[in-house]
Amino acid sequence: MNEAPLNFELAEPSHPERLLPQFALEVWMIPAAVALLLGIYAVVIVLRRKFGKSTNPLSIRAAAHARAEAELSEVESPSSRQAAVRCSLILRKYLATATSDPSLYETHNEFLMRHDSLAAMTEEAREAATAGFSRLAALKYAPEEGSEEHTPENVVVESRNLLHTLHHGFSA
Repeated sequence: MNEAPLNFELAEPSHPERLLPQFALEVWMIPAAVALLLGIYAVVIVLRRKFGKSTNPLSIRAAAHARAEAELSEVESPSSRQAAVRCSLILRKYLATATSDPSLYETHNEFLMRHDSLAAMTEEAREAATAGFSRLAALKYAPEEGSEEHTPENVVVESRNLLHTLHHGFSA
């Protein structure tokens, strides 16, 4: 039995790079960067279409006016108090949207005390707003009375007139 002698010499270790799979990471970085940029571009376009449509103040006011008109036509309340509450909220939402003003979240007195709240409107429109909102506040907080002057229908008609005055009362 002629066997080969065993060699107990230490062999050189292999390099760790030879153990890694052979593909270039740089080849995948370019398509990944392009896909990321396209994704960011798509998100920007979607957000611009969603939020950038109504940057024109006239179109914002027109949309708010149309929405307020529709909401006022839907007001059907058994009492003038409920009609005044609903109409006041609708008009405040219109003002908050049309003037970018926080009037929706203020009390009646806070709204009247702030002189810059309706700065974009003519003097006649500001006076009409003050008188109209004061009348609505008086109806909201007064005891319920069965007066013909304070019917829910009259409250809605007066609120619609105030809405038209406010809408047409913006300064150029």
